[in-house]
Amino acid sequence: MIKNDVLLRSVVPLSVLAAGVFASGVLAGATGLAYGVALVLLTGWGLRRSGRGAFGPADWITFARAVLVGCAAELIAAGGHPLWWLVGLVGVALAMDGFDGQVARRTGTASEFGARFDMEVDAFLILLLCIQVSRTLGLWVLAIGLMRYAFVAASWALPWLTAPLYPSMARKTVAAVQGVVLLVAVSGLLPWAFSFALVVAALVALVWSFGRDTVWLARHRVAQQRPVAVIQLPRRLHGPAWRGHNQAA
Repeated sequence: MIKNDVLLRSVVPLSVLAAGVFASGVLAGATGLAYGVALVLLTGWGLRRSGRGAFGPADWITFARAVLVGCAAELIAAGGHPLWWLVGLVGVALAMDGFDGQVARRTGTASEFGARFDMEVDAFLILLLCIQVSRTLGLWVLAIGLMRYAFVAASWALPWLTAPLYPSMARKTVAAVQGVVLLVAVSGLLPWAFSFALVVAALVALVWSFGRDTVWLARHRVAQQRPVAVIQLPRRLHGPAWRGHNQAA
């Protein structure tokens, strides 16, 4: 008899692969299939590394978002599809962001894997939007999507960048604004100049956010490494100079 955890370990990657094949077939391109295979390998590796046997309830919501992101990747790679398809898919994916975290907290299934899974889906979606927006505003827009990957790459040489950060509403707000601004730019609802100004403002805010966190991590590292002065007292003190608390003056 197959145990439930073993069964789920098989169902999860197969479901992801099926989603990739479905996206590839419907959208008539290879990007969906490649994305599905990559998702199988990465989520499987993440589950094994975390020691978990299967997705939790919140992970399935993140997985659904990942499927939408895969479809968006196919639309951007293939081109020629109605723009509202892309706007609709990305809009739903952005609207679902945050639900997985709420479900994880309410069900008591929050995990490092789930948080990382959600973060990677968000980062890849932002990169895809940057690729689409760069076609009209310029390649400089890619700096928004590549900034987090550059930060991760820098952490390989500077491990102190991986230290936990303090909770920050400003950081969360800046991160959330990126997707909304890029989606507005993709939609073409605003004049080119307005879209340009909005994306520039989003990039400036992101640089400020990453810069502030980097400075904090650097200062925190210096504070941890700063030597602490240790004063050693002699084991036995003689004479009137030393009086205990219970001794008369």
